[in-house]
Amino acid sequence: MFNKILIANRGEIASRIIRTCKRLNVQTVAVFSEADQYAPFVKEADESYLIGKPRVNESYLNIDKILQAAKESQAEAIHPGYGLLSENAEFARRVEAEGLVFIGPKAEVIAKMGDKIAARKTMKKAGVPIVPGTEEAIADTNEAKELANQYGYPIMLKAAAGGGGIGMQAVSNDEEIEKAFEGNSKRAETFFGDGKMFLEKQIVDPHHIEIQVLADEHGNHIYLFERECSIQRRHQKVVEEAPSPFLSEETRHKMGESAMKAVETLGYSNAGTIEFLVDDQEDFYFLEMNTRLQVEHPVTEEITGIDLVEQQLLVAAGEKLSIRQEDLTIHGHAIEVRVYAEDSNTFYPSPGQITRLQLPEGEGIRHELAVTGDSKVTPFYDPMIAKLVVSGATRTEAIERLTKALHQYEIEGIKSNLTMLKRIITHERFRAGDTTTSFIPDYYLPTITNH
Repeated sequence: MFNKILIANRGEIASRIIRTCKRLNVQTVAVFSEADQYAPFVKEADESYLIGKPRVNESYLNIDKILQAAKESQAEAIHPGYGLLSENAEFARRVEAEGLVFIGPKAEVIAKMGDKIAARKTMKKAGVPIVPGTEEAIADTNEAKELANQYGYPIMLKAAAGGGGIGMQAVSNDEEIEKAFEGNSKRAETFFGDGKMFLEKQIVDPHHIEIQVLADEHGNHIYLFERECSIQRRHQKVVEEAPSPFLSEETRHKMGESAMKAVETLGYSNAGTIEFLVDDQEDFYFLEMNTRLQVEHPVTEEITGIDLVEQQLLVAAGEKLSIRQEDLTIHGHAIEVRVYAEDSNTFYPSPGQITRLQLPEGEGIRHELAVTGDSKVTPFYDPMIAKLVVSGATRTEAIERLTKALHQYEIEGIKSNLTMLKRIITHERFRAGDTTTSFIPDYYLPTITNH
């Protein structure tokens, strides 16, 4: 095991990693921007280094500054968290070149899965079902229209290097694709430095279900069941739960086996997630692979009893997995809701000074926090400020505890999405366990429009 690691991230995930490291007696090094100098994670770490101004390109995306901090602190490894540089292959290469351990998969695997066209080819080779679509980047709007008509509308236009819904748009006809192609390509070029586009046949009204995988460097690998992540706004997840209330045991097993095929083909190591779209007949199709820890990893931890951050550290230190597939069972049910500093009606961020924070307490409640009762939420970063994770012996019990917890949760001084979360979890479709990616557009947005 490592003696000291640097965390190349911020906010609640930095605090989350620090918590496990303290339990394992691993020292931690935090890096922070000027905007985060008073953030909880900075105080919680054993050492902290200022690496730049508030904007991410001047701090959390500054590879040179992060590596300099690692060298000065004599850290042995770097944990990238999620977002920011976590899926940046060049960062992983630079970490390894400095003689440090990158707590994640190898750089070449990150690169392969980061290019969605290459990822589709890899999954097809592995025998994982993929959505019908293009095998190469599309040259221009005319080719996009021609191919879309071959596959049949509706289709999903996607950026090859995209993420977080950026550069992605559903289109239903030639006119829409003409409007969408160039704009999304330019947007992808701006955000990812790569404007290549491809298209897939749109799976209408699917479930978004993902499989958590864990693999070591000795050829051992397991899957830790699935997470239902269908409730999304702007292609960003809002509510996640494990296990999925929609899947049959047979489909759960098939999806897990497909994920294992992908891991074997890639020679993958460390934690990762294979994301699938699942139709109403439980046919599933590869969507993408996230070569890192997921925001929603706590629900998997709650139903398996396994600390995924600990496993990441052990694998990165060269140890063999001590968990076998046959050892894993699902215990109870867990639901995570993301608490955003944003307007529940417009989804616009709501930075500002928090004047009061009242957190719910009780059995089965877990908090992952980026803020305190006197924190200032800046406009420079993702507006997610906390996660509320609630577990119970059954899904019904978990929902009851979550409902009570959300009514006890109070944030003052800024706007938050707590009202939205309360509406979602009381909706009959959510209670029935039948939510798809169209849930918010179909059921939430019409509600606020009519108010």
